[in-house]
Amino acid sequence: MLVQRKSISAKLLSFLVFLQAALIVTGGSVRLTGSGLGCPTWPECTPGSYTPIPNQAEGQLHAWIEFGNRLLTFVLFFCAVAVVIIAFRVSSNAVNKSRIRSLAGLQVLGILGQGVLGGITVLTDLHPLSVASHYMLSIFLIAGAISLRYELLDLVKKPIEGLVGFLFPIIIWLTLIILAIGTVVTGSGPHAGDENAERFGFNLRTVTSLHADFVIAVLVLTIVLLAISHHEKLSFLSRRLRIFLLILLGQGLIGYVQYFQDLPELLVAFHLIGSTLVWGYAWGMAKSLESGFKLRKLS
Repeated sequence: MLVQRKSISAKLLSFLVFLQAALIVTGGSVRLTGSGLGCPTWPECTPGSYTPIPNQAEGQLHAWIEFGNRLLTFVLFFCAVAVVIIAFRVSSNAVNKSRIRSLAGLQVLGILGQGVLGGITVLTDLHPLSVASHYMLSIFLIAGAISLRYELLDLVKKPIEGLVGFLFPIIIWLTLIILAIGTVVTGSGPHAGDENAERFGFNLRTVTSLHADFVIAVLVLTIVLLAISHHEKLSFLSRRLRIFLLILLGQGLIGYVQYFQDLPELLVAFHLIGSTLVWGYAWGMAKSLESGFKLRKLS
């Protein structure tokens, strides 16, 4: 019975992580298709209706793309509630009971926060700060969902010490900074979700260069850590770092190509998916390791 319960928990937690990532992707599709105001009111889609209506002024396609993103939030919410129920049942005798329950509860609160932020985004006509906050909250919720999976399933963590233990968490912090700067780049460029949406007003080339500089820093640090882990025969870490390096290189390549191709929607979409993959893998890698540096502040 316990094995079966853990199997169900593992599947549900993996589904929660997937849905958190999917919300970023569907949110990006709203922005890239210019559907940010497809449902121009909140919490209703249009005045007097919670769903799109025929012959809506914003267009049926834009309305349903935006509404689809809202619907996914509801699916995500119910999944998180199910996770909370399982977390409270499974963790009753766990040593880390309070942490498991806190992480599970924060998923529900975070998703409710997403709903509020979504409303603010619509009511402020897609202000870039609210859009950026929407994305960053998803990033933290992905981290929390991955952390919850490791805590609830009691997955084994490999210890890292010394120079590796000191340097590795820096990769996580730099990755988080890259994502935050990426929201500034997005908020300064095209694809705002609506042609009349406000922009940050920063020079796009300047903020893009800053974004790229931090990417290069993470690449260099990853290569250094890969060399050190190989020298110290930390094969479990080397494998993870090699995969992470490949993901970073792919994401960096997409970033450079999209910039020099004037940000075509399809490449921007792939870059958004890539950012989710980079963060998800980085945080999953962090949770699989036990470092002296406290990563819990982010989770």
